[in-house]
Amino acid sequence: MIEVRDLGVSLGGRTILEGYNLTLGKSEVLAILGANGVGKTTLLNCLVGLRHPDSGSVTKSGRIGYVPQLFQATFAFSVLDIVLMGRARHLGLFASPRKADYEVAERYLGLMKVVHLRDRPFNALSGGQRQLVMIAQALASECEIMILDEPCSALDYKNQAIVISTLQRLNREMGLTIVFTTHAPQHGLEVASHVLLMNDRRRYRHGPVAEILTAENLSSLYDVPIARAEFAAGGRFTFAPTYVQ
Repeated sequence: MIEVRDLGVSLGGRTILEGYNLTLGKSEVLAILGANGVGKTTLLNCLVGLRHPDSGSVTKSGRIGYVPQLFQATFAFSVLDIVLMGRARHLGLFASPRKADYEVAERYLGLMKVVHLRDRPFNALSGGQRQLVMIAQALASECEIMILDEPCSALDYKNQAIVISTLQRLNREMGLTIVFTTHAPQHGLEVASHVLLMNDRRRYRHGPVAEILTAENLSSLYDVPIARAEFAAGGRFTFAPTYVQ
């Protein structure tokens, strides 16, 4: 559903990305990890269509729904207003939402379990609630590919768990193709089928989670020693830095 070929992007005369290649099929989930400033958001902007690459190409075969990082509304929109904005592509120029559009918005607010917030001011919500509302907005657009920029940024563990379990459910029950950036390898383990590790503008690793998301690769990615930590039961594991004094 997404194919990136020899992608190159420059900003202010500086090369941000060079020679990136990746593919993502239907119902696959891609987690993107990398240090701050490596170009993760720039890559997402190219996938969404907010930025045209300077070289190479991005091909998409599906409608995109975009969830930005901790969105703040400019005006005092209600939660329902925010979700209705996702219906814009289905409305004619200057047209107002119809009954069917309200029904779609309510349906996805219910799916995200935030329908009780429909009349609340969006900016009055917690960070976790806002993320769920923005996911509802993307779903209301009837997207086939959802792209999220650090959906768990600045969220506490409870709200991170809500967002991650929601992405799992959307992929499992609706077959949604998902791309998201994160600083937490555990999120990739929990949700993703594939991972992209962005080391710098031209060095990267891309492939199935089991092959790419390793302690060795993460240590190289973040330039700190990282070890695999096994849980006591269930065969599950995570990754953690092992700082040396």
